[in-house]
Amino acid sequence: MNILDTAHAVAHDYPGGCESLAPRVGMSAAVLRSKVNPNTDTHQFTLMNAVAVTDMTNDDRILEAWARERGYVLVKLPDAAHCSDGAVLELMAKTWETNGEIGKEVNRTFEDGRVERREVGRVKDRVWSHISTLFGLVGRIEGMAEDK
Repeated sequence: MNILDTAHAVAHDYPGGCESLAPRVGMSAAVLRSKVNPNTDTHQFTLMNAVAVTDMTNDDRILEAWARERGYVLVKLPDAAHCSDGAVLELMAKTWETNGEIGKEVNRTFEDGRVERREVGRVKDRVWSHISTLFGLVGRIEGMAEDK
């Protein structure tokens, strides 16, 4: 999903949609709807708009979409206060789960003996999710490191 499609989803998924979100980011609902509409050229969704919407919604999908389009993986840094053995085990289980999701998607892709572009996209989505989870695990373990 590209950045503008993602911005559209974030704005419309906010509780109350654009009508509720727009005043919180300093614009009318009509203007916000136009800015996040991928088919409208009259209003532009700016970087400052993206920051404001991300901060207000506490939804990182726009940031994640941009990172992904640029070939990066976005990893949220762990809060050192929440770095526990249980949290690490939880992340380990998540990495096993996301690894399994890659395998399932690859199997679905080859079921009919053909590989379609949309199927490649789904495999890629699963791989990105797995990589992000792995980096989150590493970040969590780093957060637990004691300086000696």
